[in-house]
Order: sequence, then C-alpha cells, then structure tokens
Amino acid sequence: MLGFGDYVRKAREALVETDLRFSLRQVAQRIDVEPAYLSKVERGLVPPPSEATIVRLAAELGEDADVLLAMAGKVSSDLQAIILRRPKQFAELIRQLKNAPNHAILKVVREVRDGNW
Repeated sequence: MLGFGDYVRKAREALVETDLRFSLRQVAQRIDVEPAYLSKVERGLVPPPSEATIVRLAAELGEDADVLLAMAGKVSSDLQAIILRRPKQFAELIRQLKNAPNHAILKVVREVRDGNW
C-alpha cells in the first residue's frame, strides 16, 4: 500500500500527463501551499498537511477526502464529532466490523442510510 505522499504524487502525476494544470507548482498554488512544501509532502519528507489542506488537495485531484485523510492517519472533524457523541458504541461497531467483508459493511451502511432498523 502506498503512503500518503506517494499516493498523492502518483495521482497528481497521472493527471498532469493529460493536463499541465496539474503540475506541482500549479496544484500547490490552487490549494494555497508552497510548491516546495507540496514536494516534501509527496516525497514523505514532512508529515501530511492539515485536514483543511488535505480536503482542498483531494478536491483538486478528484480524490475522496476521507480516503486521503485516512491515509494521512487523520479522521475528518465531522466524523470526530459524531464519534465523540457515542464513543463506546462507535468503537465497538468499528471493532466488530474490522474483519467483516465489504459486502457486509455495505449492507450495514445501506440499512442505516435507508432507515431500515
């Protein structure tokens, strides 16, 4: 599995092959960081950036923000707030789902989303 920086670099480089607007400099400018900093992030020389920067980067690259946050070892602040309301229940739920197959997790998500209690 790729680390955060490697994943971001590969995603950006795949885009720059067909669109020069995804050069390191231009992406850095659009997400409001210095190009040297983004380069260091991509090379794994500095820790992943803040949640806000990761969310901007995900939007810029067409990636899922929650996936990039997870790769960076972070959880979005909205999810943190949800978990903090019932930490024991969410911890138990996540632990129970840890080894569940994807189809089982998707079933739970659909049931919750659809209100099928």
